[in-house]
Amino acid sequence: MRRAYHRLPPGGCSRRARVSSAARRNSPVGAVLLFALLALAACGEGENGSQTAATPERVLERFEVGANVYVRALTVDPSTDSLWVGTSTGVLQVDLATGALRNTFTREHGLANEYVFAIGVDHQNRKWFGTNAGGVSRYRDGEWKTFFPMHGLADYWVYSFANQSDGTLWIGTWAGVTRVDPVSGDFSNYLDELVNEWVYGIAVDSRDRVWFATEGGVSMFDGARWSAWTHRDGLGAPNAQALPPSKNTGLGTRTRHDLGVLRQGQPTYNPNYVFAAYAAPDDTIWVGTWGGGVSRFDSVAWRNYTTADGLAGDIVYSIARGGDGVFWFGTNRGLSRFDGDGWRTYDRASGLVNDHVYAVAVAPSGDIWAGTLGGVTRIGRQQDAPGG
Repeated sequence: MRRAYHRLPPGGCSRRARVSSAARRNSPVGAVLLFALLALAACGEGENGSQTAATPERVLERFEVGANVYVRALTVDPSTDSLWVGTSTGVLQVDLATGALRNTFTREHGLANEYVFAIGVDHQNRKWFGTNAGGVSRYRDGEWKTFFPMHGLADYWVYSFANQSDGTLWIGTWAGVTRVDPVSGDFSNYLDELVNEWVYGIAVDSRDRVWFATEGGVSMFDGARWSAWTHRDGLGAPNAQALPPSKNTGLGTRTRHDLGVLRQGQPTYNPNYVFAAYAAPDDTIWVGTWGGGVSRFDSVAWRNYTTADGLAGDIVYSIARGGDGVFWFGTNRGLSRFDGDGWRTYDRASGLVNDHVYAVAVAPSGDIWAGTLGGVTRIGRQQDAPGG
C-alpha cells in the first residue's frame, strides 16, 4: 500500500502528496500503515484550534495511520532531523524538515513484533524499539538485533526507555526494569526494589536520579538507595468526580492488561497507576496518573492538577515539554497545553485525529506532535507545513 504525505497550505484545505523513494522501497505489500492527511475540519478558526495571542500554536497537519492503528510512541532524533513513530502495526521514520516518510519498519525488516509501545535513542544513536510481547529490537544503519529474557531482558513486554548522562540505558518492562551498561552492554534487572513491577515510564533528572512510573506508584533510584511514593503520599488527586475504580490493575496476570481505561463508556479511577514520568530542568518531577490527573513533585510534596484546573482529562498518558518551558499533556480527552499560568485544550474539535493522546513529542523547531488512535497530529506556530 502506498504511503502518502499530505499537507495543509496556509489558509486553505487543499492537499498535496509527497512520498519518499525510501518509503516506496521499504513498503511491504499489503501493509496497513498509511500516512495520509484527512481534510481538517479545523482548517478554519474553531475555538480550540484558533491562533490567538495567548496560544499561538494551532493544528497544522494530521496524518492517518489506519482507523484501528494505535500510535503509542513518538521520539525525536535531532541527529537525523527525524521523528520516529511507533504504532501497533510497525514503525515509521518521518523527515521533520520536509514531512516526507523516510522509512517503514515491520517484522519483515527486523522488528520482533509490530506493536511498538516505546522508542529510545541511546548514546551511540542506536534506536531501541520496545514491543508488546516481542522484547526489544535495536536498530542502526540497517542492522537489527533483538533481545529477549533469554538474553537478560527483564520481560517480553517493554514500555519505556531513558538514558543517564554516562550512557546507561534503562528499559521499563512488565517485570521490572533492565539497566544496560554503556560499556559492556550487559543487562542487570531490578524488581523487588520497585514499588511495583509493571513499569510504564522512566525519567532521569539533572542529578542522574532515575524515576519510574509504575502501576503501584512512583519509584526513584539515586544510585545508592531506592525511594517510593504512592497515593497515600499525595500522588494523584482525590476522586472528586466519584469515578468508578478500575479493575485493570494487573495483580500478577497479563490477561487483565488490555490498557482499557473506560467502564461502560465512562472514565475510571486508579491514582497509583502512573503512565508517564518527566523530569523538568529544575528537577521537579511530573507524572501522569490514571484518573488522578497530573502530579508534580518538588522533592517535598506533590501538587496535583486536574480538569478542575484546566487539564483536558484526568487520565494522563504522556508528557512533554518544549524549549519555551510549556508543558504538553496527552490525556483521554485531548492534548493540554500548560505554560505555568493558563491551560489550553486541543481535541478532535480543534483538529486532533482522536481525543486519546498516547504519545507527545516536541521537535527542535518547537512543533508538537501528538499520537493517538488512528494517526498523528502536528501543532505549531508556522503558517505553512514542512517543505512549503
